[in-house]
Amino acid sequence: MSSRNSGSAAHGKRFHIKTGDTVYVVAGKEKGKTGKVLRLIKDKDAAIVEKLNMVKRHERATQKNPTGGIVEKEAPIHVSNLMSHDPAEGGPVRTGSKVLGSGEKVRYSKKSGEEIR
Repeated sequence: MSSRNSGSAAHGKRFHIKTGDTVYVVAGKEKGKTGKVLRLIKDKDAAIVEKLNMVKRHERATQKNPTGGIVEKEAPIHVSNLMSHDPAEGGPVRTGSKVLGSGEKVRYSKKSGEEIR
């Protein structure tokens, strides 16, 4: 029996956002803010967004960080609380995918119809 699940363990999870995308936060303490996705955490269904959801962590001194101390860094935000941000629309948009005549698959904004790169 073949598994054709898009979310099966063999193929990995697929998200509506990618690393490098500009996203809009639709829920939580950072609601209404935008930022760039730095990293996706597939097993937690979360993303780390630049300069959003900042937390303070006590770090021990290491060779990389000789002084240690209290460090502020980004915490993950669940992907269900993020939407792609369309600069043409100036807000959050749903995305779709289509295949161009050249055979290239691209994502596009369902509101404005423009491609999201």
